[in-house]
Amino acid sequence: MKRTIIAALVSCIMATPALSVEDINKDYIKSLAAPGKTVLVVEYYDGAGKVVDRKGYASGSGYKAVSPTDFRVDEKTTLHLFGLEPCQGEMVNRKDDFAGTCTDYAQQQLQIMLQSPKVVFCRAFISEQNSPTQNATCYGYYNYPGRLDTVDMFEEQLLSLGALRLAKKPDGSFVRPDLAKAEDIGKQGSYGMWADPRVKGQ
Repeated sequence: MKRTIIAALVSCIMATPALSVEDINKDYIKSLAAPGKTVLVVEYYDGAGKVVDRKGYASGSGYKAVSPTDFRVDEKTTLHLFGLEPCQGEMVNRKDDFAGTCTDYAQQQLQIMLQSPKVVFCRAFISEQNSPTQNATCYGYYNYPGRLDTVDMFEEQLLSLGALRLAKKPDGSFVRPDLAKAEDIGKQGSYGMWADPRVKGQ
């Protein structure tokens, strides 16, 4: 299962249209790394797309997924990857040697993404700042000397690997249409949930 998260890389684009004031600065994200710690930085934006506040955290043990789309920062704050959802019911993926609930599969994949980044960098609106669960778009900086040095968006990776799918509005349109290409990669490759014909029929 660990093979897919780091190996299947998709180019990074800014996920939230309202926050797409500029592409992420990968060098800046890499510069936040600290030896022996997983650094987490949340930048908060106003309606004009300007950074108005930042919060920083550091953990010696990393961060824990508490649902398929949420991970805990501290006892007061959870970050939510909005606009994504697991499939419904049960799924089977023989390639990943997985049989169980869609929820369990997605949460496992999110936890894998949270296991090894040196930096987790997230963007949210300032209106989210004091909420216990904050909608955010997040990136991870992964560095394995001689093998990998990359900054990847969590949502793109989880969609392209079939761990999650795009949620829809009541009118049937995607909540996050900017990530449709990432979901298409998962579908076309029959990755994750898309390996199960029952999911394709949902």
